[in-house]
Amino acid sequence: MTGGALLVAGTTSDAGKSVVTAGICRWLARKGVRVAPFKAQNMSLNSFVTREGAEIGRAQAMQAAAARTEPTALMNPVLLKPGGDRGSQVVLLGRAVGEVSARGYHEERQRRLLGTVTDCLAELRARYDAVICEGAGSPAEINLRHGDIVNMGLARAAGLPVVIVGDIDRGGAFASFFGTTALLSAADQRLVAGYLVNKFRGDPALLTPGLDMLRGLTGRPVLGVLPHRHGLGIDEEDGLRLSLRGTLRETETAPPHGRDVLRVAVVALPLMSNFTDVDALAAEPGVAVRFTDRPEEAADADLTVLPGTRGTVRALAWLRERGLADALLGRAAEGRPVLGICGGFQILGEVIEDHVESRAGTVAGLGLLPVRVRFAAEKALARPAGSALGAPVAGYEIHHGVAEVTGGEPFLDGCRVGSVWGTHWHGSLESDAFRRAFLARIAADAGRDFTPAPGTAFGALREAQLDKLGDLIEEHADTAALLRLIEEGAPGGLPFIPPGAP
Repeated sequence: MTGGALLVAGTTSDAGKSVVTAGICRWLARKGVRVAPFKAQNMSLNSFVTREGAEIGRAQAMQAAAARTEPTALMNPVLLKPGGDRGSQVVLLGRAVGEVSARGYHEERQRRLLGTVTDCLAELRARYDAVICEGAGSPAEINLRHGDIVNMGLARAAGLPVVIVGDIDRGGAFASFFGTTALLSAADQRLVAGYLVNKFRGDPALLTPGLDMLRGLTGRPVLGVLPHRHGLGIDEEDGLRLSLRGTLRETETAPPHGRDVLRVAVVALPLMSNFTDVDALAAEPGVAVRFTDRPEEAADADLTVLPGTRGTVRALAWLRERGLADALLGRAAEGRPVLGICGGFQILGEVIEDHVESRAGTVAGLGLLPVRVRFAAEKALARPAGSALGAPVAGYEIHHGVAEVTGGEPFLDGCRVGSVWGTHWHGSLESDAFRRAFLARIAADAGRDFTPAPGTAFGALREAQLDKLGDLIEEHADTAALLRLIEEGAPGGLPFIPPGAP
């Protein structure tokens, strides 16, 4: 196999494209296939820094881990980071190149990026045996088809076979498969080679009549029925579902190693970014992580975390409006632990000077840390490493705010004052020894009889999760058919389903 490829599209957002793409990558990697993930255009506030210092979506970084390869900017050439309801920062090949409105992007810039996107895909196909591409949203968003570079626009430009994933747990999956196909043009339909049912609960035999009827109506097979499994999501593209659901993903807290549970409240800031920083906390036995926008929950927890945000000044105003700022100030006055990461760290400082992100000028922070923040036009992207609390620690940085620390105890290039901690380092809690030392300190400050479990290895837990995704594909998908599509492309003679799009 050389340079084979497949596009995984979906009937909707959150149908399971990211999970299926990661699962196919892990299945192929275990077969010895050199495979890479690819997402031409991603809209996400959850991003990652590659070794070469490029910013890409975290979902693609996790898919690269599933493929057992190093993530690069080629795998996510266009990243859109929303800054509000109508505008986004455009990150091109790992570097921020400016802000653009949604309408301006779709009408002008997007079509000019198709060449960049196809060049990146071609380079990956030259380097790898197979590239598994992930679409975005739905390919049947006919209002956006003329400028599409991530779904059928990419498939047409690169000759990619397409498999469409549908979330049957939502209901309406059969109608969605049929309707998605029937809204595509004849040329687009020629590349749609089959369907994958995702998140099915129950006996798959019950689906057989519907699967047979769908094939009769479309001339395309269902290539697998993937069962619903808890806790299989990889790093999400946005924090909306987590913040609305409250608890982290669909996991349950394991019993504590000591006597007490440690309760962590993560403040669900507007434009929350890199909320996966707390995943490693949630993986610890006895640590209960909850997202919240309620002052009483932020005040009552044993540790309150202010995560990153794409709108630091906006988030600061929101904290004050909701009474959350007072809750944080009260915690600090009582010596109860608070951790700020990136934008959350900046909010805890004394002054924020922002003529870049919000253009609000000089704004007073919460004043809990001796830090002055000045927003720079150039974004800082780094992969720092060091030590803290007697343990090695590594992370990554993505921020426009430059912090001048004028006091306190040094902490991961940030500082600590009493029970208030702040750093720009994302991902630091994934360092096992450091995380255990930090939790032990937090438990002591919170007065909890909590002892971190000695054997939790976050990297190993992630690997096990990715193997489960590979198992999902290997055990429940028609892998022989998937392999043929990757190697040979879409089969000829696929029927046209009217009415089609112009």
